[in-house]
Formats: sequence, structure tokens, C-alpha cells
Amino acid sequence: MQKSAIFALIGGFALIGGLQGSASPPFPAGHLQSFRWQMEDENFGGISGIELWPDGQRFLAISDKGMFLQGRIERAADGSVTGVSAGPMQPLLARGDGVLAEGRRDSEGLAVGPDGRVFVSFEGAARVLEYDRIDGSAVNLPSHPDFAAMQSNSSLESLAVDAEGTLYTLPERSGALERPFPVYRYRNGRWDQPFDLPRRGSFLAVDADIGPDGRLYLLERDFQGLAGFASRVRSFALGDAGLGDERVEMESATGQHDNLEGLAVWRDAAGAIRLTMVSDDNFSFFQTTEIVEYRLPR
Repeated sequence: MQKSAIFALIGGFALIGGLQGSASPPFPAGHLQSFRWQMEDENFGGISGIELWPDGQRFLAISDKGMFLQGRIERAADGSVTGVSAGPMQPLLARGDGVLAEGRRDSEGLAVGPDGRVFVSFEGAARVLEYDRIDGSAVNLPSHPDFAAMQSNSSLESLAVDAEGTLYTLPERSGALERPFPVYRYRNGRWDQPFDLPRRGSFLAVDADIGPDGRLYLLERDFQGLAGFASRVRSFALGDAGLGDERVEMESATGQHDNLEGLAVWRDAAGAIRLTMVSDDNFSFFQTTEIVEYRLPR
């Protein structure tokens, strides 16, 4: 999500306060690593979505400036992240050969279908684009009538695709603390809104993925001003009748991670589900791009 200069300034005060404060609480169970990701590319930053291939190394990521990059996460024998080889950042295209128009570049959600097609959801002009190849021209998917009425900076941040190629998206905000998030589904060439996802507290929905176990995983963020961000991942059994078996898979204390906005769920060599998340640094000196991983109990 793109932020104002005021937001960046608040982040700076949070950093200063963190340096002066007491020791942080322990990470939630399952925390494996927080790896700072840096690149010598003037366009690098603002990472808002990530997809990992089953090997946990090859990846595709997008930024909220309408750009993408591809690469590999380098890992040690124990699976820990040792580095990232990727780039360069490249612009997403609109229909034809032109880049996305100004004001239509806030790419937020990312999903790769079972046939390799890539889907990207957007804030601002809320919509979903389809790419046969990520470096090719876009196809505009039909729009649900609700998309046009969504808040410009709080719309389609989350996007996921299942093994049959069905897409799921939901807005960042539901409109009220007691109101559930509407879930939109795209299949057979049309959108519907078959069910809702319960909202718990002040957390906002920022990304989603469907794991190898078939569950829908939702990454959520709670911004606490000077204290920083708290992050949470919930998962749900996904079926035609709706969502069930709600679980909180991880919930961090405020300030433990940066602005986590991208989520990829995969199974590692030991058979455990891993959550790989990436932070959006808002192109701010006071924030970082980090890759954060958790392993779920089997």
C-alpha cells in the first residue's frame, strides 16, 4: 500500500523509539528467520506480493508501483535464507505494449495459476489483470459491481488462486470493525460473492494464498502508529459452502516485523507448511524490505 510522507515520518519516529526502548518480546512459535533483502536497483522497494514455486526458491514478486521482479531465494542445507538473486525490476504492461497508466499502477495482490498464468489485483482502480506471461501484455478480467465503490487505498490487496484455477480476492477494509470481509470468487468467466470472512479486531487484510493443504491463508496487518506493525496469519478450510475451521497460525507483537504485505504458503522438504512473507518498505529510509518465515506445526 502506498503511503504519504507523514506515514514515513511516523515510521522514523517508531524506529528511533525502538532503538531507545527495552528488549522485544520473543517471536511467536514457529519463527524461523527474518532476512533483510537489499538490491542495487533504484526501483527496488514497495514489495506488496510474492509467489514461491514448490521448491521454496524460485519466486515472482510485485511492487505497489506497478513493477515486478523474478529470481531465486538462496537457501542453506537447513532451508534458511542466505541471499536473494533477482532482478531487475520491470514494469507491468497494460493491454498492448504500453506500461500501466499513472494512477492505475498500485499493484497489490499476486497469484500464479496451475497453468502458469499470472493474476495481479490493484488498488486505486480496483481490478484484476491476467498475464499469460508476466512480461507480456495484460487482459482485463471482468469486474464485479462492488469493485467500483471500494475505497481507493483499501481495495483489492489480497489475491489467491486454487488448484482448479478459481480466484479469490477481498478488500483491505471491510468498512467497520464488526463487519466481515466480503470474499469475491472468479470462475467460469464471472465474479460472485459467495461468502464472507470474519473480521477479528482492528487487523486489515493485506494478502492471501491457498496452501498445498487446500486451506485459505490470510495475512493481516495492524498499524499501531509510533509502535509499528503487528502481523497475523489466519487460515480457513475452503469449500463451496464457505469458510470453516478458523485457525490463528501466527500473530506477532507490535514492532517485531516491518510492514508485512506479501504471503506465500508452501511445503518444505521436511513436509511442514511454511509461511514466507515479505514487507513493503514504502520506499522509506526508516523501513526495511525483509523476508520473514514461519514453520507451522505438523
